[in-house]
Formats: sequence, structure tokens, C-alpha cells
Amino acid sequence: MNILVLGSGGREHALAWAIMQNPKCDRLICAPGNAGMDAIAECAALDINDGSAVVAFCEETAIDFVVIGPEAPLAAGVGDRLRAAGIACFGPSAAAARLEASKAFTKEICAAVNAPTAGYAHFTDADAARAYVREHGAPIVIKADGLAAGKGVVVAMTGAEALEAVDTMFGGEFGAAGAEVVIEEFMEGEEASFFVLVDGETCLPIGTAQDHKRVGDGDTGPNTGGMGAYSPAPVLSDAIAQAALEQIVRPTMAEMVRRGMPYQGVLYVGLMIKDGQPRLVEYNVRFGDPECQVLMMRLGGQALDLMLACTDGRLEQMQVNWADDHAMTVVMAAKGYPGNYAKHTEIKGVDTCPEDSFHMVFHAGTVRADGKLLANGGRVLNVTARGATLAQAQQRAYDMVDMIDWPDGFCRRDIGWRAL
Repeated sequence: MNILVLGSGGREHALAWAIMQNPKCDRLICAPGNAGMDAIAECAALDINDGSAVVAFCEETAIDFVVIGPEAPLAAGVGDRLRAAGIACFGPSAAAARLEASKAFTKEICAAVNAPTAGYAHFTDADAARAYVREHGAPIVIKADGLAAGKGVVVAMTGAEALEAVDTMFGGEFGAAGAEVVIEEFMEGEEASFFVLVDGETCLPIGTAQDHKRVGDGDTGPNTGGMGAYSPAPVLSDAIAQAALEQIVRPTMAEMVRRGMPYQGVLYVGLMIKDGQPRLVEYNVRFGDPECQVLMMRLGGQALDLMLACTDGRLEQMQVNWADDHAMTVVMAAKGYPGNYAKHTEIKGVDTCPEDSFHMVFHAGTVRADGKLLANGGRVLNVTARGATLAQAQQRAYDMVDMIDWPDGFCRRDIGWRAL
């Protein structure tokens, strides 16, 4: 098969790496790709949010299957354009992608099926939102309604912080994403990520993970796109996963079918777990980043078979074969992230790190210039390892971090601390 992966981040590098393990893959193209993907696949310059351009490229290069990595092309309807052209595609329709593209839409669906989640209110007016904050007090959660690249959420521990977040969002910090705001009850507990493949109503769980959102050790500092992750997440036991499926995921998927927008693809189910009970934090309509990296490390080549079955409506025939192992990824980011940071600083030593089914450095924001590897983003490398235990995976990951010479980068040194 000729396969196209859309995206340029660590998630897409991990997807490409897993797809390459499968003998069904004859030719792999990543668009636009990055310096890491360039080493395992062809990279092509392509506007991945332009459905017409993507379809034309697929027809020119005889692509059989497209895997859409990020949320923006899904929300833009690229999957719809591909399917209309008869090209198999992994990822939901634009209508179904509203589960991530609109927080208010997700809350409406949850209310319709009585799925456990935080109480909320939806605002298009800053004054009304401020009044709600003053009435309810802190802690409280302020969310931009639309897509904000994982950054449009403020967990405000004081009223002043909450009011500032409202002003920031309505003031245009997140562009159109913040034109509407959802304000939620603060949920206590431990967060974990549950990943489920869906081909309409059939739901196949494919793994659990726990992300580390805060920039600093001990979960301190501002929220980021994610500073590291590990899989499986012990807090998400089999019983809790089953409860999440029965109370949250399956009712949501049935409601999507009822509304004429059946879901096809991977559903990222962000959960808050307290006293053994899951509540929904959010849905994402694609693999999490950096959770995808640890899932792909553990799934390997079967990931392609699972995605193909999902696309073809054959999920009920599939099962996931898990090794009894653990994986961890540590994000190396540019100093200053998630604020301002320097670009195009040189990174050395990545080529000295082992590359096998237990060790991999996935590139998230890199380019090559004049034979040098340069940072080209906030989150730049995902140093990923597998082990028989989580402690072994952690040791292997940090051993690789220590092999990388990048004075302008940093990482958290405590990824996995909740489980360990």
C-alpha cells in the first residue's frame, strides 16, 4: 500500500514509525513531515488543511490510505473531501470532529446522554462570563470553545486569575477559538487518557496513558501541550475503563449516529478519576501528543491493521495484542516554552541514541539545515523508551535524554512520578 500521513509533529512521526513496521506498507509519504520523519519516509510540501490539494496529491501519487494526524485538517473537512474522492482515510468527518472543535457541542452531547462530566455554562459575551465567575468563585476552569492547539484552557485557582482568563480569551488571545467561552466546574481527582477506536458504534479500546500538562517538575507552572507521558496508566484500571465505555463513550457514539454524524477514527477520552468513578474532561478527535508516542511504541506494526479495520468498518473482528510492558516519553522543549523561545538552535547527539523497538527519539519540531539538526518549535523532541517495568522505561528514556547535547533545551525530570 501507498500511505500518506498528514502532519509534522511527534505524534505523526510516531504514527509513521509504527506504520513502517507493517509489511502492508510499501511506500510512506509524510506531509509536510519533519527532520525525523525524513529519515524513515518521503516528505512532501503540502497544505494539509486544503482538502482539494490533499486529494490532488493523493491522485498524483496513487495513495491508497491517508492517516490524518492533527485536529485542524479534520475540523476543516479534509477527511470528507478524501472520502468523497474514493480515497480511504483514517479520521472523522468535519461534523463529527466538532467533539473537539467545539467544547459547547461536546457538553450538549453529554447532557443529551447523561454522561458524567463537569457542570458548565457557555458564553458569547465577556460581561456575562465575568458575572458567572464572580457568582461561582474559584477554583474554576475557563476554556476557549474552539481549537486552540491544546492551550486554550486555564485552571484558575483564584477569582482574579479566572477573570483575567476570560478577558484574555474574549480579547483575542486565541483568535476565533476564544470568541465563545465555556466555563466549567473544577473537578478534583487524577487525570488520565483513554484511547478508543470507533467505526460508527463499535468501540475498541486501544490503550491508556497519562500526560503531564504543567511545564515544571511536580506539576508546577503553566499548562503546555504536554511535557511527557507514559502507558499504561495504573489509575485507569480495567473496571474504570469499562465504566467510561458504558457511561460516556458508547452513549456519545450512539448519539452521534442518531444525529447523522457517525464517528470514525480514534477518540481520545480525557477523564478525571476520583473514588473509582470517571468523569469526562474532554474529547479529542485524534491521538494525543505526546500520548501517541507511547501508544505506538507499545502497539508497533499492528497499529496500521487496527486503523485500516476502523476505516473499513471491521473493528468488531479485531483485537489488540498488548505486550505486558510499559512505555514512557520525555518531551525536550526549547527554553522559554510555553512562552517565548528561540528557534533554530542546534541540537547534537540525537544520532548517538539507540533506535529499535525499545528506544526511539521522535521529532516534534525539527528541521535540517547545512547538515545540522535545528529546533523549530516549542516542543522539539520526544525521547521515548519501552521497558518491562515503568521504572525501566523511565531509566532508558532519561539515559537517552542525557546523550542529547542541546544547551537551549530543557525537560521535566519527573515524568511518571504519579505511578512510580
